[in-house]
Amino acid sequence: METSSGGSSDEGRRIFKVDTWCSQFRNGSNPWMARYIYALMFLIANLLAWAVRDYGRGALTEMERLKGCHGARDCLGAEGVLRVSLGCFIFYFTMFLSTTGTSKMRERRSAWHSGWWSAKIILWIAFTIIPFVLPATVIRLYGDVAHFGAGVFLLIQLVSVISFITWLNDCCQSDKAADRCQIHIMLLATMAYVICLVGIISMYIWYVPQPTCLLNIFFITWTLVLLQLMTSVSLHPKVNAGILTPGLMGLYIVFICWCAIRSEPGGGKCIRNAETSTKTDWLTIISFIVAVLAMVIATFSTGIDSKCFQEG
Repeated sequence: METSSGGSSDEGRRIFKVDTWCSQFRNGSNPWMARYIYALMFLIANLLAWAVRDYGRGALTEMERLKGCHGARDCLGAEGVLRVSLGCFIFYFTMFLSTTGTSKMRERRSAWHSGWWSAKIILWIAFTIIPFVLPATVIRLYGDVAHFGAGVFLLIQLVSVISFITWLNDCCQSDKAADRCQIHIMLLATMAYVICLVGIISMYIWYVPQPTCLLNIFFITWTLVLLQLMTSVSLHPKVNAGILTPGLMGLYIVFICWCAIRSEPGGGKCIRNAETSTKTDWLTIISFIVAVLAMVIATFSTGIDSKCFQEG
């Protein structure tokens, strides 16, 4: 069994090297390339949701003709994002149901996973359009359910990011790379801690203009406590994991805290210069890039090593 599977795996690798990317895309012979295409489709869906939320009211006036869009207000802004999200969810959930349980590369469902791109692109476009003709009540119901799904997704993403950072730290501390990467680890860890501290101080300045902003104070302070706790545990003699892992994890939790606090409704007393906060497009761009990078890391690390989700 092992010999035959190893032989088929080596044969598959040789085919991947001989075929061009275009032929692999057309024939669906490379399941590794499939993750890049799925990631590209997911990125396009995110860009579409961003455009619908921030720039849709001026560009998508034709939405008024759709039955589910009352004066375009239900298909743009926050509800527009939910409609794009619903279409994306339907597509990927359909792919999950149609490929679950696949264990061999030569199965038909494996070919469906890594091929048939013309049909799947048409299916993805159709699933993206369908939510825009649904009534607003269905979209609001999906939005309520999506709050729970977002929490589960963040938990999975957190486990995946931890797994990736741990793998990166183990690689840097291995016998082969320890001497060569020591300076790079120190510089990267120091930079991570500096960015974490600057981010926490900035959040105190921007989002705690008054002592009455207790909720913001609570989350920002607990982010600082978690950073200190992770550093203490990582430097404990029984763990001895160094400072790279808590530094990178600190960047991630500071970013999550920043996104959570920044999502507060505008015009509140706990946002300094609330009247100009909507004009800082560069903050939106930075948060979008960081979020996409986090999702890419989580997706690829989970696809490579799924042991972090298996019970021991």
